[in-house]
Amino acid sequence: MWMVYALYFVIAAAVVVFLAGIRIVRPTHRGLVERLGKYRRFADRGFNWIIPLVDRMIQVNITEQMVDAQPQEIITNDNLNARVDAQVYFKVKEDEESVKNSQYNVNNYQSQIVNLARTTLRNIIGTLTLKSANSERDKINGALLTTLSRETMSWGMAIVRTELKEIDPPKDVQETMNKVVKAENEKVAALDFADAVERQADGVKRAEIKKAEGVKQARILAAEGESEAIRLVNEAANTYFVGNAQLLRKLEALEKALSENAKIVIPSGSEIVNVIGEMAGVLPLAEATR
Repeated sequence: MWMVYALYFVIAAAVVVFLAGIRIVRPTHRGLVERLGKYRRFADRGFNWIIPLVDRMIQVNITEQMVDAQPQEIITNDNLNARVDAQVYFKVKEDEESVKNSQYNVNNYQSQIVNLARTTLRNIIGTLTLKSANSERDKINGALLTTLSRETMSWGMAIVRTELKEIDPPKDVQETMNKVVKAENEKVAALDFADAVERQADGVKRAEIKKAEGVKQARILAAEGESEAIRLVNEAANTYFVGNAQLLRKLEALEKALSENAKIVIPSGSEIVNVIGEMAGVLPLAEATR
């Protein structure tokens, strides 16, 4: 009977040991199996089994991660204290050698990346003025990325990108900068307003010039019309009264006098009588013979 119990015990112990040694590695991780403190093998994603109490599995996240470099005060090249904060995005490479390096070549790589990023930022921004640091963020990000990539090469890391979150000047400097920006904006607005007024005045000036040109042209046309009328009258006079200019003058004087009911004595044999007669359709009477 005791043989049966012993068999049951062995089977139960084997099941417990088997279950205790099961390790499931997710697709986002890779595993390192150590046996009695010595690296044994690489555990890929999926089902893995280790010997309980003998083997130990370390699972390493290989997805992209982010660490905050934490805000710090940095003295710029123009002796101003700037509050600087940055973020570092990185990932452990998924091959066996890189996963091993992330565990055996560096102690707590996340903390190390934060410290390295803080030190690198101090070195970079310390050589820049506050103004240039704010205007050259891409340059700072590039320099930080290059330095971190070089320094973490033996850690099995891939530094994906770095981002400066803020570069804040001291409060009094920020207030001064705000006043300068406000003054610049007001100056630009004043220049725009002056330009608009100048454009409006120029438009009014051009409109007045066009108006004066129109009046001038109208007067020229009117004068040309009067000149043409005089020319036509002169042509008519030359055509119908050639050699009778004095007679035409007399007729004009007579017409004016008659319109004013004036009495004029005209000699009976004068040319004007003949003209009036012809115009009225009456022939002059012959002078009586004496």
